[in-house]
Amino acid sequence: MVTLKGEHIFLRALEPEDLEFIFEIENDENLWELSNTQTPYSRYLIKQYLENAHKDIYEVKQLRLVISDYNNQTLGLIDLFNFDFKNKRAGLGILIKSEHDRYQGYGKEALKLLINYSFGQLHLHQLFCNISEENHTSLQLFKGQGFVEIGLKQDWNFDGASFKNEYLLQLINK
Repeated sequence: MVTLKGEHIFLRALEPEDLEFIFEIENDENLWELSNTQTPYSRYLIKQYLENAHKDIYEVKQLRLVISDYNNQTLGLIDLFNFDFKNKRAGLGILIKSEHDRYQGYGKEALKLLINYSFGQLHLHQLFCNISEENHTSLQLFKGQGFVEIGLKQDWNFDGASFKNEYLLQLINK
């Protein structure tokens, strides 16, 4: 049985109470490069998003889960996106919001849980992620879980001052 509970954290569905947490993440300009965001989100739009977050991954092609510790502290978000049922693949992204909570193993544990869920419950064949060439921490995290670099997209993202390369990584369920 696949579980979304780990030793130190668990993954849960979005709740209306997550509005402020998501509002802060979506409007933090320091994080926009990670999500290719270019404009702020209103609380109204995020509220509407949360009202529809219950929809099935097969319908909306996305699954966003909250990373929480067992004290019910919200630590971050982990996403499956571009869910492609026909080809049995999805993109995967993760964010631990507070720098204080990073490097504590939460991201690694969340990633393991979602990989196991994706392969065991959703029966996906492969997962992929896109990571900036400069994001050594994320590259190390994903490679540590078996993801392999399969390509470098040159000058892929513009950060307002210069173009940045981005790696495409892939994990195939053997």
